[in-house]
Amino acid sequence: MKWSFVIQQKIKAALLLTGIMVFVTLNTVISRSNIRGIDKSFSSIYQDRLLPAVDLVYLSENLYNKRLLLEEHLMAGNRLTPTQIRGQLSHYNARIDSLIRKVEETYLIQKESESLQAFKQSVQTYAGMEQRMLSLSETGQTAARNKLYTTDSAVPFRSAIRHLNELTNIQSEVGRQLMKESHSESAMVDLIATLQIALAIITGALILGLIHSSSIIKQNPRSFPLN
Repeated sequence: MKWSFVIQQKIKAALLLTGIMVFVTLNTVISRSNIRGIDKSFSSIYQDRLLPAVDLVYLSENLYNKRLLLEEHLMAGNRLTPTQIRGQLSHYNARIDSLIRKVEETYLIQKESESLQAFKQSVQTYAGMEQRMLSLSETGQTAARNKLYTTDSAVPFRSAIRHLNELTNIQSEVGRQLMKESHSESAMVDLIATLQIALAIITGALILGLIHSSSIIKQNPRSFPLN
């Protein structure tokens, strides 16, 4: 009878340890998945949100530089010729195209892609009007040139700036969502760690109980009938 009881205790201990191993394994898998999710979220915040946000600022700066360059040429009558203006505009356009390609290489949700495409269209439309203004300037059509600058070209320019602002707002919102996801995954990792600590304490107590029971059996072998 004593040996039957000991075997039962060993079976209980084996089942307990097996359950603990399964639980710890599952928790480890979940924790690793959550940690990878946190790492992915923070990488996305940096690569797909923070860096593009800087590029959007540079895009806005280059657009305004082009606008000011034309304003100085058309309104203030600076000494640069239309050919020289075209060269500087070409430089700004190349920088804008490069920045747009950098933003396109990042992860964009649908709304961001739509705003970026609309921005590119507005930029292209405005660049075409810039060339028309310079052509009018070369032929001495001052009134038509000034009208094109102050009215017609202002529409695609403002549209481009508006789409840049939309992109900035969308990226900010997506960044906040990624931060929330990271906090949620971090809380899950903390919960799993707490459960594992609690499990370790409970396991230790159960093992001590089994050891104590085994000691009692060894010290009192006559308490069980011999069959």
